[in-house]
Amino acid sequence: MAIENPSREEIGKLLKKAKKIAVVGLSDNPERTSYMIAEAMMKAGYSIIPVNPTVDEVLGMKAYKCLTDIKEHVDIVNVFRRSEFLPEVAAEFEKIDADVFWAQQGIVHEETFHSLKEKGYTVIMDRCIKVEHALTK
Repeated sequence: MAIENPSREEIGKLLKKAKKIAVVGLSDNPERTSYMIAEAMMKAGYSIIPVNPTVDEVLGMKAYKCLTDIKEHVDIVNVFRRSEFLPEVAAEFEKIDADVFWAQQGIVHEETFHSLKEKGYTVIMDRCIKVEHALTK
C-alpha cells in the first residue's frame, strides 16, 4: 500500500497556519541539508526547535534530546532521520500531540504513514518542506 500525501493546496494551508517546527535530526553543521533547510525556514518566519541528542544548540536555538522534552506546542515535526527510524520518531510524536508529522524528501516508512493516518494525524512523507513552502507561498 503506497502513501498518499495531502494535496499541494492542503500542504500550503498547513504551512501558512504553522508557526513552530521541531526538526528531528537537525545537524549543527552548516553544510548539512537539515541545517540549510531549517535555516531557510527560520528566515521565512518559522520558529525552529532543534531535536538532536548530540548537540546543545543549533541556529542559536537550544537543542532538545527528544521530542518529549519539548514543553510547548509544536505545529510540525519535520524529520531528518533515515526511514528505519520513523517508527520510533512517530511514537514520540504521538506523545507530544503535534499537528503534522513530516518526513523529508527521500524518507518513507509506509507502516508508520498508515499507522499515524489511521489515528487521525496529518502525515507527509518524501517531500521537502522548503520546496513545498516555496511552491505554496
